[in-house]
Amino acid sequence: MARIAGIDIPKNKRGVISLTYIFGVGKSRALKILEKAGVDQNKKVSEWNDSEISKIREATGSYTIEGELRSETQLNIKRLMDIGCNRGIRHRSGLPLRGQRTKNNSRTRKGKRKTVANKKKVTK
Repeated sequence: MARIAGIDIPKNKRGVISLTYIFGVGKSRALKILEKAGVDQNKKVSEWNDSEISKIREATGSYTIEGELRSETQLNIKRLMDIGCNRGIRHRSGLPLRGQRTKNNSRTRKGKRKTVANKKKVTK
């Protein structure tokens, strides 16, 4: 099993698909990495030799991936919350922030329904 950017990538899959297991690497970026490293994109990870793995590690070094990308994303969200802009306020209150309606949908963002009981009527 090859270890790139602190992630064990699966060895039984093709190189392009295996590299997408790294946070911040999609299919197009995986193709660019393999092209830059000079490795065939249809080659399985188990067929890679040590020199190819080291070239791929060097190629991924030029991109912001994994922990660095996660922390950068968290800092961006924290910045939005600190300046108190609309997106930051929506993040803080756990609501969708890109203009979606919240009356019927957005259960993923709002969480499980919290049922509010009606007041009981006073009988005379």
